[in-house]
Amino acid sequence: MERIRKCEAGGRDGMRKRRRHVWMGMILFSLLHSSISPSFAQDTTRQAAEPCYRCRLRNLLIAETVVYGTTIYGLSRAWYDNPLTNFHFFNDNREWLQIDKVGHMVTAYQIARVSAQAYRWAGLSDRKAAMYAGLTGLIFQTPIEILDGFSPEYGFSVGDMIANMAGPALYTGQYLAWGELRIQPKFSFHNTALAKVRPNLLGSSWNERWLKDYNGQTYWLSINPSTFARRDSKLPKWLNIAVGYGIQDMVAAETSKSIELGYRPYRQYFLSLDIDFTRIPTRKKGLKTLFFLLNTLKMPAPTLEYNGRNGFQFHALYF
Repeated sequence: MERIRKCEAGGRDGMRKRRRHVWMGMILFSLLHSSISPSFAQDTTRQAAEPCYRCRLRNLLIAETVVYGTTIYGLSRAWYDNPLTNFHFFNDNREWLQIDKVGHMVTAYQIARVSAQAYRWAGLSDRKAAMYAGLTGLIFQTPIEILDGFSPEYGFSVGDMIANMAGPALYTGQYLAWGELRIQPKFSFHNTALAKVRPNLLGSSWNERWLKDYNGQTYWLSINPSTFARRDSKLPKWLNIAVGYGIQDMVAAETSKSIELGYRPYRQYFLSLDIDFTRIPTRKKGLKTLFFLLNTLKMPAPTLEYNGRNGFQFHALYF
């Protein structure tokens, strides 16, 4: 415990930068969500009396620009304590067994997904909406990385930037290749006992832990088999297969420091079932909105885990 207390007292331990990035991404995501939430309840098919889609698109782009510019300015003033200096790099690719990079990818993907729904509401085709959304997902994250490059406390992370590009690319690429989403990144979280070991770093309450405790986070790629099968396939269109990635026993950003504190960090790999809620037929706009939002999360289901320490393990219900 003495070693843990010393570690708590010293250094940013890689978390402040990670937590700040996730917070900024989530705040920007929420603002974008609130600005386009009417689109979730809209049927994307054109009605007999068509609205002015050009007006919708123009107003949407103006709203996104204003909200994003104002938010970036405000958050940059709030988070960057010291005056900006010369641009420099910071290599954090070895931290947290790279799960934070996966988080960057998933956040950027979800921003693109929400943006695409807004662009469809503004009258764009699925293909054009996906292309605009890919740019939006990238643009929403890039200035944060650039500001980091000029901050003496942080630095530009090439790993973060690659992850920020991968998320929108995964979204847009699927529409360009298949005209639909067949593979969707998702998120799940459960409480772990490790948060009590270092509450300042991993969270002292559930509201903090879902964001700070990487040991409880799992990131998934949820794949829809029916979209790859023949058209006459009897596979349920809503049933997905999910592969996941998690980490365990990381009580510090660096593996070596976690080992010094008496833990043996390891990676976890998962295979599970999932639900694609957007493929459940419904005409109710409220349910469409709910299903769209639920598709951000991996649903609890029987799960097979493999890790280098314990080998294969089966969970009757894992989230």
